[in-house]
Amino acid sequence: MGRIAYTGFPPDQGFASSMHSHRQYDTVAFDVRDNAAMLFFARTSASGDIDDYLLLMRADGADSADALYIEVNERQFAGHGLVREARLTPDVLTLDLCAPAAELDGATRLVLAFEGSPENRANVQAGAFRILGDCLAGGHA
Repeated sequence: MGRIAYTGFPPDQGFASSMHSHRQYDTVAFDVRDNAAMLFFARTSASGDIDDYLLLMRADGADSADALYIEVNERQFAGHGLVREARLTPDVLTLDLCAPAAELDGATRLVLAFEGSPENRANVQAGAFRILGDCLAGGHA
């Protein structure tokens, strides 16, 4: 069985008990630039500083077609066929990776819980379809 990385809340707490924790990602932003689409998850402090983040990015262009990049608190990994399957529910995006990510201590699944505000949900939906469209399965987007 593969390792699971829960991001957005402390790894020593169970998912169910932490799903509504104050340590969830409170901000989600989606942006399209000249050569990339980016979906950014952040947990911010009361002063507005970023305490924890995850960036999903799909690069556009002939040299980088279908290349997906994931960065978690300055740890980056990338590749073609990086995500086997993605599932989106109203306040959780789950990414099943094709292979264990050494950058995340061998995790094979990323579970991204986020605050379910209308703005966050709209950004996640737009970004998930643009960045992970061919990997999305099931869910309630």
